[in-house]
Amino acid sequence: MLRSGWIKFVVAGSALASVIALAGCGQFSPAYMKPLPAHTRALLAQKGMTEESPILIRIFKVESELEVWKQKDDGRYYLFKSYPICSYSGKLGPKVQQGDRQAPEGFYLVNQDQMNPRSKYHLAFNIGFPNAYDRAYGRTGADLMVHGDCSSSGCYAMTDAVVEEIFILAREALAGGQTAFPLQAYPFRMTAANMASHKDDQWYGFWQNLKEGYDYFETTRLPPPVTVCERRYLINASFVDSSVRPSPSGACPAYQKMPVVAFNPPKQSPNMSQASLAKPLGSTLGLSFGTPKQNYRAFTLGPSTPSSGK
Repeated sequence: MLRSGWIKFVVAGSALASVIALAGCGQFSPAYMKPLPAHTRALLAQKGMTEESPILIRIFKVESELEVWKQKDDGRYYLFKSYPICSYSGKLGPKVQQGDRQAPEGFYLVNQDQMNPRSKYHLAFNIGFPNAYDRAYGRTGADLMVHGDCSSSGCYAMTDAVVEEIFILAREALAGGQTAFPLQAYPFRMTAANMASHKDDQWYGFWQNLKEGYDYFETTRLPPPVTVCERRYLINASFVDSSVRPSPSGACPAYQKMPVVAFNPPKQSPNMSQASLAKPLGSTLGLSFGTPKQNYRAFTLGPSTPSSGK
């Protein structure tokens, strides 16, 4: 995907309204400028969510599912919808080098510059590979995407209709003020049973590290604060010297784990879909309770490597 020369696709409300009006008169409306379908807007309203609120995406290879979560007024994330992944290439495990056809696993960030409304695969956004963790291992590759066309070579491919809805949800969140949305890519749902069934895999240690972030989100319904040092993801930690900038390959500076504020689901109202309620799972994390404070400095994974692409 050509990252240079991309147009700024986030359109002000009045301009978007004009495009919609033209579409109503039979004029062509590009896919990236379409509004959400009426049934999707209705589902958002039913779940007490807004189009412009922040999103978080989780991907599971074995289950072939992509989840979109939406933040509500309490700061927590609630499941909006699960989408089927049409195709991904490779097998379980992270992407290691250019040409291995592996779809990435790990913690990534997607900002506006990574959105590609002109993709030859209908619509796409760059996952953010390689991040700081990947670069610490010398991993290579570029243009790893979530895109349409149901055809994958190291990407997560959706049908065109599905990627269109996901793209528009991301577009609206970024237009609403979210600087970048977290994307968590996992080999499978990281339950104790699934982990046990893969204990002999060469990537088991890596997956144990990923599970720390998975458990944090399951417990709190907040994006895990993530940084990289000692060639591992450091989850939910605060450095003693707040001015320090850790080296992804170097020793972790002195740090302490931050309190974990467990999510208590609100009581379900008759009009609230059960799927919109998040249920915290048991965790070995130490818990403390109180009012959550948002930390927008959580991710320090670094940008993906720019290159031409899909």
